[in-house]
This record gives sequence, C-alpha cells and structure tokens, in this order.
Amino acid sequence: MKHPIRTALLCALPALAVLIAAPSAAAKSIDDGLDCHSTGHAYVAPLVAAGDIERVPMHVEDNSVNAFHTTHSLTAYGFGVYVVLGYQANDPLFRHGPGMPIGDWAYGVVVRGTKQAVEAKVRAAGSDATVARAFPFLTAIVCSSP
Repeated sequence: MKHPIRTALLCALPALAVLIAAPSAAAKSIDDGLDCHSTGHAYVAPLVAAGDIERVPMHVEDNSVNAFHTTHSLTAYGFGVYVVLGYQANDPLFRHGPGMPIGDWAYGVVVRGTKQAVEAKVRAAGSDATVARAFPFLTAIVCSSP
C-alpha cells in the first residue's frame, strides 16, 4: 500500500533542503569581523545588542567557547550562519566551561557549506581565520588570540 504523506514528504525534501541551506535575500551579513582583527567581545557584543543572536549561549564547550543561536537569518561570506561562537576571558558576556579556556579570546561562526567552498570564500576575502569541518555540510570559521 502506498503512503501518500510519505511520498509527498520525499518529493518535497530536495526543495526543503535548498530553502534551509540558502540564506534569505533579507539575511544580514556578519562577515566583516571575520578578518581576525577583532576580539571575542568586539565581535559578539554588537550582535547581542542588535538582537541578531540570543543573549544566553545555547551551549558552552569545555574550552569556554560559547555557542549562540541566531534570532534571524545571518550570513558570513554568503553562507547561512548556523551558530555564532565567542569567548573572551574575564568578560561577563561569556560563560566559562570546565576545562582550560581556548585562550584570551576567540570568535567565529558555523555556516552551512562545505569546508572547501567556505575556505575558498574566506581566503578570497583575505581572512586568515581557521576554517574547519564541523559536521557534514557545516563548517566553522574561527579567529582566536595568538
């Protein structure tokens, strides 16, 4: 027996995937600070103040990197932002994890895109940010203190 709902969902998946992966035309670009000439506070605080990300991190890594949900569509180098990352020592904006902090500061984003495609755009923009695969089709762009 055919399952019309399952068939309809399977037919709709490719279109849904495109909508999820593609940033909206009204998405706000936040790649300016990803040149690694800023700090965790200087990058994240304006996003919190503008309401672009939630004030309370959704997750804090052992190394104190805070992950913040976006509140609306954001892009970095043309890729949809999945989450904003940040940390700065002795800054009440960030929570501390149980392990050794990543350094004095760190910030970045996780975007929807392959490592190769994201890294090409990051390098073309002149940024020396670390680009790393975070999960299939999710890539991290991270700047950290020396």
